[in-house]
Amino acid sequence: MENYQTEVIPEAPKRSKRSGCFSFAIDTVETVLLALILFFGINAISARVRVENISMLPTLQPGEFVLINKLAYKVGTPSRGDIIVFHYPRDPKEDYIKRVIGLPGDTVVIENGHVTVNDQVLTEPYIAAQPTYSSRTVVPENSLFVLGDNRNQSSDSHSWGSVPYDLVVGKAVFIYWPLQNFQVISHPDIVRASP
Repeated sequence: MENYQTEVIPEAPKRSKRSGCFSFAIDTVETVLLALILFFGINAISARVRVENISMLPTLQPGEFVLINKLAYKVGTPSRGDIIVFHYPRDPKEDYIKRVIGLPGDTVVIENGHVTVNDQVLTEPYIAAQPTYSSRTVVPENSLFVLGDNRNQSSDSHSWGSVPYDLVVGKAVFIYWPLQNFQVISHPDIVRASP
């Protein structure tokens, strides 16, 4: 006589509709909370800005979207050549995007189509055209002197003054939209000794 053994597999407990709905509700709440944490976390360290005008041509085109690092100057300091976003000093509800030219204490002189900082001519291959105006400024403490790359079509420090540090939002990192324009934004060392 052969011996057969049979295994008894316990049946999985039947889930009630109520526990299925409860589980779905918990999953939904967890997903929404995670999304909110990510959203606020990303917004705490970055911003997204749409370029609205021609003041930064040819570097930035109207309609491009730029990612801004809001922590850049919380852990570091601005450098000449950085492209920054800041609240416009005359109307802090407006945000501007410009290039840092002068740091606190710098003497910035614009004349004869050239920009000099502390008697050193800037190397600026990124500008649309040489400036046709003249200006002389000593940058105040805790402030930055900024210019648009489209020098003759830009509302910037040469016309309304320096930008206080506390109005700086952050440093431009890369263009992310439209996709065909995607690129990391370079921040060149623009001060070179005069030839």
